[in-house]
Amino acid sequence: MKLSRIFIAGSLALAATAGTAGLAGADNHTSTVSILHGVPGATVDVYANGDALLTGFEPGTLTDPQQLPEGTYDLKVVAAGAGADGEAVIQADDVQVPAGANITVVAHLKSDGTPTLTPFVNDTSASEEGGRLTVRHVAAAPEVDVRAGGEVAVPGLANPNEAKLDVAAGTIPADVVAAGTDTVVLGPADVEIKAGMNTIVYAWGSLEAENLALAIQDVELQHSAGMPSTGAEGPAAISPLALAVGSLVLAGAATAVVAQRRVRVNS
Repeated sequence: MKLSRIFIAGSLALAATAGTAGLAGADNHTSTVSILHGVPGATVDVYANGDALLTGFEPGTLTDPQQLPEGTYDLKVVAAGAGADGEAVIQADDVQVPAGANITVVAHLKSDGTPTLTPFVNDTSASEEGGRLTVRHVAAAPEVDVRAGGEVAVPGLANPNEAKLDVAAGTIPADVVAAGTDTVVLGPADVEIKAGMNTIVYAWGSLEAENLALAIQDVELQHSAGMPSTGAEGPAAISPLALAVGSLVLAGAATAVVAQRRVRVNS
């Protein structure tokens, strides 16, 4: 789903990007943000400064990565189809956008089924094996083991943690089992690892509700000199815009108020 173009003070454009979530080609005044809607059951619209930012945002949807300019945003979420003047489920004004961040914000369920919000830093550092596989547990489910070709590759992964493996390009048959067992809870599925990409697999949904699903994101790895890694293990700090947009989406999905926070990413 591609984010709509928005304008700030009539002139500041949000340019949509395609393909990758890397910062290659971005200047020092933008931040790269993707959002995954991983809360089953609700579709919402999000507006920024009165213009559509996300419309018909459905569970399981991962937005295209966006190069967001530094600046100030007024954000509002409404029920899908309500329009810019619709009643706000929640509103966040004067949200400041920093520069240099590369993150994915996930609105999802905790292991106990409670809606929550988790930001992840996307690791864009070079891989010695040519590719990278990242697995993120954002489902209402206990600890799991992630298997590749029938062998446990990631043991005891708990919500909302992640694990990363540098691997060669190719196709990996993968499934998810209850930790320490052979009981399959998700999969099997063939996961394509592309050269020069961090392939990120999200397990989301609810085990109890029997709606567990996978979402897959490809993030370009950086190779150019002077491009720092943004890698970090597990949940990360988050840009104010990403936090606000993710909070708005979560609020709409959970029909609850999520307080605006402003936590800057260390670039």
